[in-house]
This record gives sequence, structure tokens and C-alpha cells, in this order.
Amino acid sequence: MMVLWIKAFHIIAMVAWFAGLFYLPRLFVYHADLKTTGSEEYNRFCTMERRLFYGIMTPSALVTLFLGTGLVHMMGYSFSAPPQWLTWKLALVAGLVLYHIYCGILLKNFKNNQNTKSALFFRIYNEITVFILIGIVLLVVLKPN
Repeated sequence: MMVLWIKAFHIIAMVAWFAGLFYLPRLFVYHADLKTTGSEEYNRFCTMERRLFYGIMTPSALVTLFLGTGLVHMMGYSFSAPPQWLTWKLALVAGLVLYHIYCGILLKNFKNNQNTKSALFFRIYNEITVFILIGIVLLVVLKPN
């Protein structure tokens, strides 16, 4: 029964994390379109992005990773010899963590008026999480050998 509770909260945290991962790059798209740095609107985007990243995304990511690690152990899997589907899932999660970290770098670039990326870059960048989510869900549900 405990595994089900942990799994439920793992999924809830993952949904919150992905919501932020979908929304933050979308904010970056609109932020990159602004022509004036230092304006009230520019600063408003900085505030929204910071609150999303540090107030929702990062705590959700940490809870997701913590509970996911617990689930691996509670369900009897080993990190030294996991099933192939779990290896691929963990690789995608590692990619997601790197994506999250890069979002933090992009956030700091906007804060410091050092963004060099276009709105088009952020539109394309925003789609990466869709493919990672699809991969993770398919691996967890189908558990291919």
C-alpha cells in the first residue's frame, strides 16, 4: 500500500515539474520578443520566471527524483542491474535534469540582460520536453525488454 502512495505522489510531483518545464520556455519565447531590457515588462518576466523555476519547478523536480529513487528500491529494482526499460527511463530523466539546469542558466541570462537566443530558439527548445515525456510514459507503461 505504501508503494502506491509514493507512486501517486511521484506522479503528482512529476506533473508539476513538467508543467513548469513546458511553461518556462514559453515565457522565454515572449521574453525574447521584448526589445527593451530593464523595462517594467522585462522585469515582470524575470520575476515570473524566477518564481516558476525556484518556487515550483525545482522543488517538484527534487520531490520527483527523491520519490522515484525510493520507488526503484521499494519495487525491488537495483541501480547496479536495472531492467533495460528502467535504464532508458533513467537516461531520459538524466536528460530532463540537464534540461532543467540549462533552463536555470537561461533564466540567469535573462536576469543579467545577457540573453542571446531568439524566440524561435525557445520555441524549438520548448518541444524537447514533449519527446522526453512521451519516452518516459511509454517506457513505464509498456516496460519493453
